[in-house]
Amino acid sequence: MVSRKILSLHFLKPVVELEYQIKQLEKMNYSSNDLIQLEVNSIKKKLIKLKDDIFKSLTPLQRLHLVRQSDRPTTLDYIYYIMDESIELHGDRGGSDDPALITGIGKLNNQTVVFIGHQRGKDTKDNVLRNFGMASPGGYRKALRLMKHAERFNFPILTFIDTPGAWAGIEAEQLGQGEAIAVNLREMFSFSVPIICTIIGEGGSGGALGIGIGDIILMLEYAVYTVATPEACAAILWKDSKESLAAAEALRITSSDLKILGIIDDIIDEPIGGSQTNPILASYIIREKIINELNKLLQMSGSKRKELRYKKFRKIGTFYEE
Repeated sequence: MVSRKILSLHFLKPVVELEYQIKQLEKMNYSSNDLIQLEVNSIKKKLIKLKDDIFKSLTPLQRLHLVRQSDRPTTLDYIYYIMDESIELHGDRGGSDDPALITGIGKLNNQTVVFIGHQRGKDTKDNVLRNFGMASPGGYRKALRLMKHAERFNFPILTFIDTPGAWAGIEAEQLGQGEAIAVNLREMFSFSVPIICTIIGEGGSGGALGIGIGDIILMLEYAVYTVATPEACAAILWKDSKESLAAAEALRITSSDLKILGIIDDIIDEPIGGSQTNPILASYIIREKIINELNKLLQMSGSKRKELRYKKFRKIGTFYEE
């Protein structure tokens, strides 16, 4: 069921109301009352239909608000369900261990893999600790350390993207934020091992790209991927963040738009109501898709993967004028 944590989303109020009705009826002992049981079943059918209708017609901005909710599964949630076994590894070997970007080694379908992902918090305290999923230069250097480890031992790399952007504080600039992201971009093009990137929530700006160069780019159905947040875009273009709705439409941030534009390779379906309604099912769907794509990539040579990866990104942004 939809959590009370997302009551603030206006477009989900009809869903919350129906779920509340079901909850109240289920508190009653209706097992011996056929009329109440029929009513509950009827409301449940209405709920499924309502969810389907609402989520099929979400605007780009509504999708963004949805994936920012605190009950949305995070990288660590998915790793727990997707991997057969896993261990998180820490530190960039330069005195930093950024909790906003997690790394580790795991087993996936008998294949050793390196996983890397942005990590948001589950509540205010956790978000402060995780810096709201905005990684520092040390985080990107930690990711690079693990990616080099993967290249050395021939482990595929799986990245999970979920950030509003890289940390933009003064200290981040002093520590070389731009350089850290740029080096990751360059190095990810050079690796011979398979790389699969999955956008699980909000993919924002260079912070997303810092772990976003791959052979296959996957995106969850309701996730967003953008060069700048709609709020930032509206503030820059119109000097008014209230124009974020128009900005979200213009930026083409949804999975369907990005598939058409060739930015991503495929869309991963989510359970009705989003991954937060059933994280286990969502994880299973992601796992099966990653295994399928990884098996295809493992059949290619390293040089072939590098060539196709380069061509893939060179094509992005190409357009023709009539």
